[in-house]
Amino acid sequence: MDLFLWLTVSFIVIGFVVFASTAKGMERKVALIRENEESMVGKQISTKPVIWWIVGATVFGLVSMFLVVRSFSIYM
Repeated sequence: MDLFLWLTVSFIVIGFVVFASTAKGMERKVALIRENEESMVGKQISTKPVIWWIVGATVFGLVSMFLVVRSFSIYM
């Protein structure tokens, strides 16, 4: 197997493990933000970690799609 295929498979597997392990924490943060919506003005509840998690998941998905399409074009 070529190095590019190993890179593709390991990137996808490691990415799924990371996002699966952090998903529960993000669910808790979103639930905390939603229940404290009206009182968020006075408190320091930050939504930035949730936004960055969504951006990271989107970038991971786009890079994964690119790597899979690229590996099909190389190996087929």
